[in-house]
Amino acid sequence: MNPKLDSLLSLTDEIMLGRVNGWRPDPELLSPSGAYRGALHVGVDLGTAYTVLIVLDESKQPIGGAYRFAEVVRDGLVVDFVGAVDLVRQLKAEVEARLGVPLESAATGYPPGVAQIEVRATANVLRAAGLDCTGLIDEPTAANNVLQIRDGAVVDVGGGTTGVAVFRDGQVVYTADEATGGTHFSLVIAGALDISFEEAEEIKKDPRQQTRLFPMVRPVMEKVATIVRRHVANHNVETIYLVGGTTAYPGIDKVVEEIVGVKTIVPARPLFVTPLGIAMHNE
Repeated sequence: MNPKLDSLLSLTDEIMLGRVNGWRPDPELLSPSGAYRGALHVGVDLGTAYTVLIVLDESKQPIGGAYRFAEVVRDGLVVDFVGAVDLVRQLKAEVEARLGVPLESAATGYPPGVAQIEVRATANVLRAAGLDCTGLIDEPTAANNVLQIRDGAVVDVGGGTTGVAVFRDGQVVYTADEATGGTHFSLVIAGALDISFEEAEEIKKDPRQQTRLFPMVRPVMEKVATIVRRHVANHNVETIYLVGGTTAYPGIDKVVEEIVGVKTIVPARPLFVTPLGIAMHNE
């Protein structure tokens, strides 16, 4: 696994939360007028719960980004094209203002089970927002651009779907995707507590509430685990790596490990692993 993973994800987290300025331009890449001449790598992750735009420098280190909760995608399908375009355009403008440079192109990702017509729709969102779409990559494979594992399974649990990619000698040998993710956590919590979906989303992320809510969301975790178990059953997987914002919920790794029977690891900050990997795909 990537030996610099923890420091990379820590820096990304600080940048995305606006706590640090990650912009460290190489002086040799600045023109006399101050314009930046280096390569920027931009990734846009249109998720069921969050849409993320992240920018890397010529060394593929994070320098800027922004993200927003939005319900413009459902289970990997763009259900609000105009809303998605407006959102990406807003994120683009916000990051451009912060960095002081224009963003001209980006890569984007998709759940591995999504039909190609829907993948093209995702690319068209970027184009309509003013970004040339230069790359398309399935989300678990994008995550492994960051994790850099050679053997094992990468499982991206997003807001609406659980994507699985099995790697052998650093190459993808199998991918799959099924509906079930963090949105289902929120739906269960909302029903159990008789509160709105929006309220459930908020308390789900509150560390003070997560122990109390765990018995409610464990069945959804178990469903995620059975999806993973089914898709890795015919592969000799020794380690599972969980990424995606949903996997930040404490205890999900233990549930998956218990049901699948395979060692399961969650990076310290799993939310931005896939967006980072998508940006690395923008050449």
